[in-house]
Amino acid sequence: MKSEQLVELLKERLPSEKFTWRFDRKTDKVRLEHTDLKKGMDISLPEILAKYEEKKDQAIEEVVYTIRETFSAMEKESEEGFAGQTSIYPVIRSTSFPLETSAGHRFLTKEHTAETRIYYALDLGATYRLIDENMVESIGLSDTEIMESALFRVRSLPTSMKKDEVSGNIYYFVNNNDGYDASRILNSAFLKEMESKIEGHMTVSVPHQDVLIIGDIRNDTGYDVLAQLTMQFFTVGAVPVTSLSFIYEDGKLEPIFIMAKNRVTRKERK
Repeated sequence: MKSEQLVELLKERLPSEKFTWRFDRKTDKVRLEHTDLKKGMDISLPEILAKYEEKKDQAIEEVVYTIRETFSAMEKESEEGFAGQTSIYPVIRSTSFPLETSAGHRFLTKEHTAETRIYYALDLGATYRLIDENMVESIGLSDTEIMESALFRVRSLPTSMKKDEVSGNIYYFVNNNDGYDASRILNSAFLKEMESKIEGHMTVSVPHQDVLIIGDIRNDTGYDVLAQLTMQFFTVGAVPVTSLSFIYEDGKLEPIFIMAKNRVTRKERK
């Protein structure tokens, strides 16, 4: 399928007089705008096409669902505002992610690691809205209260995992598809609990927003496998974060470069 065909298919699945479509061949993106709200979203086509090769029609349905829910949330925001809405969660983004909205309003953020930054999101059910400075007053909470509320809520999220073993190394996958899987990296109690179970080096990876990978790396092969895993997840994620993993020790995250000539030497456990 080509980009032009994908745009036509999306138009068929989203028939509405409220939408205007502008396809930019140069950037391979389509701008979808709501004529009543005067707001819209940019859709990167190569990412959807890559998923289509793997998931076929399911990939299209996921995009259509996301678009519908996003505009539904925009309409609700326009009618009701944000007063009384306090369901707030932190979300992890790459440090290359924009610091402000297209309208020039700065997002509420907090530094995290050299590779990641914390943003804050108002949960709207099937989707969420990143909080910017223009929204803070209408929410009715201070910046500090928003951050504290988000951290409290992320600790209440389930941490069920799938486990896989490769060449003597253990990998745990948190993948609840609730939009906040990567945010579990901020649950310090959960990370400390996992650390107590780890026999080798504990690694933490957030290749995209919908997965958290914890590794129990017990030999050099484990780092090679981890590098392949994180890159694979990074390339297919709807919102990529970083293909770089972190060593977790004593409550701290240190980025590691997984290369043949630059591996972390396994330490003897005390």
